[in-house]
Amino acid sequence: MLRFLTAGESHGKCLMSILEGLPSGLGIKKEFINNELARRQRGYGRGGRMKIENDSVSILSGVRWGKTTGSPMSLEIKNRDWINNHALMSIESADQNKSLYITKPRPGHADLPGMLKYDMEDLRNIKERASARETASRVAVGSVCKLFLMEFGIKIFSYVKEIGGIKASITDSDLEKNYSKIENSPVRCLDQVAQKKMIDEIDKAVKNGNTLGGTFKVIVKNVIPGLGSHIQWDKRLDSFLSAAVMSVPAIKGVEIGAGFALSGMTGSKAQDEIFYNPKEQRFYRKTNFAGGLEGGITNGEDIVISAVMKPIPTLMNPLSSIDVKTKKTVKAEIIRSDACAVPACSVVAEAMVAYVLANAIMEKFGGDSIREVTVNYKNYIKQTKNF
Repeated sequence: MLRFLTAGESHGKCLMSILEGLPSGLGIKKEFINNELARRQRGYGRGGRMKIENDSVSILSGVRWGKTTGSPMSLEIKNRDWINNHALMSIESADQNKSLYITKPRPGHADLPGMLKYDMEDLRNIKERASARETASRVAVGSVCKLFLMEFGIKIFSYVKEIGGIKASITDSDLEKNYSKIENSPVRCLDQVAQKKMIDEIDKAVKNGNTLGGTFKVIVKNVIPGLGSHIQWDKRLDSFLSAAVMSVPAIKGVEIGAGFALSGMTGSKAQDEIFYNPKEQRFYRKTNFAGGLEGGITNGEDIVISAVMKPIPTLMNPLSSIDVKTKKTVKAEIIRSDACAVPACSVVAEAMVAYVLANAIMEKFGGDSIREVTVNYKNYIKQTKNF
């Protein structure tokens, strides 16, 4: 079983993550992790912070001579902006300065509920940890999980479906063969007409001190049937995937497969009929409304997840709020932020999906070394073909 923890604040010294449960012998490529971190930083509409940071990982433990040892893997990402905030983020009580307190919470952010929960007078203590900056750690962990999944031929893709009400026209069948174009798009969109309109909408939002949300899709290919279980509610893989994606900051909705569109379909249309390919010795479907999961178990088709990201709550033209110190009506705090981060959010979601799937493989096939896990995996594939 895998598990990971992250630590660190947005403007603290660094972000840290510990990933435990990886088998030994997995090849780790630092440049792959750094490339994933760079993917998270890209996207039209990102703010000034991305001009300061150039995220790069330092692997502090769990890897020797390019391969995992089986012990916990610790990953560090330095915050370059800490040099401008080291006094503000000091751990020493002598550096406390109440004149620097931020007391005007932003609607839609964790500011106010976090202050109430943790009995804090300064919302900086909440915003520093609630910040989406933490997702850099998740991407670092997810990139390691992607390297693990590659051992089994599993690939994860994502693209943006909509930003600010502008919807892209793309079919999932176009995805893999055109993925380089999606990767090179400033909004992770293959539809060139929609891309231009999205960029225009983002420009308008920036001009008006506003922000935009949108939707994206994550697709996982080459997934075997049998991950997850129907046995108990807390073993269903679709629940883990949904929770993992929903945990990403600003995500407000998750769909598996056709999702909410299934509500307008009849049962005879909504189910994916089963066929058998004797040459490949496998069952398959011609449709995938289920999104690759039935009864909480993967069925061998692509896993398809869609999610909606709300507009970022930090506005340059802020909404009304209450100063928690004076209790007077004020405008919410203006804090440096992005106008749109939907493309980056899809990359973070990829990382969370990678973690959940890597954990599901470790749970099913076990093993303390990558060789042992691979042997167990291959034996299971042989079993399914002889079914």
